[in-house]
Amino acid sequence: MTTSTKPPAAAPAAPRGRSLLPLLGPAMVAGVAYLDPGNVASNASAGAAYGYLLVWVVVLANAMAWLIQYLSAKLGVTTGNSLPGLLGARFRRRGTRYAYWLQAELVAMATDVAEILGGAIALHLLFGLPLIVGGVITGAVSMLLLALHSRRGSRPFEFVIIGLVAVITIGFCAGILFAPLDPVQAIGGLAPRFADTGSVLLAASIMGATVMPHAIYAHSALTRDRFGYVAPGPQRRRVLRATRVDVTVALAIAGTVNVVILLLAAATLQGVEGTNTLEGAHAAIQSALGPVVATLFAVGLLASGLASTSVGAYAGAEIMRGLLHVRIPLIARRLVTLIPALVILVIGFDPTLALVLSQVVLSFGIPFALVPLVRLTARGELLGDAVNRWWTTALAAVAVVLLIALNATLLVLVITGG
Repeated sequence: MTTSTKPPAAAPAAPRGRSLLPLLGPAMVAGVAYLDPGNVASNASAGAAYGYLLVWVVVLANAMAWLIQYLSAKLGVTTGNSLPGLLGARFRRRGTRYAYWLQAELVAMATDVAEILGGAIALHLLFGLPLIVGGVITGAVSMLLLALHSRRGSRPFEFVIIGLVAVITIGFCAGILFAPLDPVQAIGGLAPRFADTGSVLLAASIMGATVMPHAIYAHSALTRDRFGYVAPGPQRRRVLRATRVDVTVALAIAGTVNVVILLLAAATLQGVEGTNTLEGAHAAIQSALGPVVATLFAVGLLASGLASTSVGAYAGAEIMRGLLHVRIPLIARRLVTLIPALVILVIGFDPTLALVLSQVVLSFGIPFALVPLVRLTARGELLGDAVNRWWTTALAAVAVVLLIALNATLLVLVITGG
């Protein structure tokens, strides 16, 4: 077992200079996980069912996500390795590595199901395409994006994903300009409270859809790919400062979009039948705000599916590389994980139910990603001068306990039908 921070042989150099701008980007790519179709479904359902009640849950989830994503990014910068890579090196027994890989792989595949389904539903809403055709197109476009990463490196891939994030932001936020919001109730939604068991279930769904295991695995790999190992000193401090800015910008955008989706649903979908599905939400938005806003919503959903499934496939490839010590081309990995989503579409399984079940699977993976992340970033012999301060570890531990408790609640409520 090794905890060495020795850099990989071909570690890229972090850009030098005073400006932090050239160092930004990895967090925006990882942050796409917070804008995926599962988030859209959870936030829209919460607003439609309970109005402004759960605004505080979205805000709290994104606050915890900031800390978690920063720790993941810091791990990649200070070790020149990813979380899966470090765990793969620390597990002495092959059986342990394979067991850990299996749960992480299932989480990545469940994430991919939600994202492919989201893209397929968006193409159906926009062009009337059958869901299976939309799923194939979504998978094909994601393969093109992954080919861009494989051939041109991380920077062009980041630019494309950032462009898709801009489309997502415009698509999901346009309706808020026309929605009849109640500012007083919206502000009141910041007060933590629940109405009934159903609101607890939705709160847990929002948390589960926000802090996703694959985003944690991916972010450490993204900073490794961009910066490699950054030795202690002024350059490391500069990179970590840029990383904090990067995570802040990415999560501010994601958090704003998620709050807007809930507010939009609260203002226009509350009490409307059928809004517990993406198709129903789209129809209700069209009825309340017109076809232009509804089309922009569908375009945002399409961009969400394309961007998030590409990042999900990247995370899955890194999980396999780090834990199994097998390097699988991103495009080949994309083909393998595309199959479950297409099978669901072929057999006609309810897409909305598939989205819900995928969030349940994600709930199982939360502890396996969060607990090792907090423990590793608290180890001075691994991170050196970038090791967590005691209060950072304490806050992260509180976030971990809260997230695990809420995800356990989600599992119990789903299983018992509560």
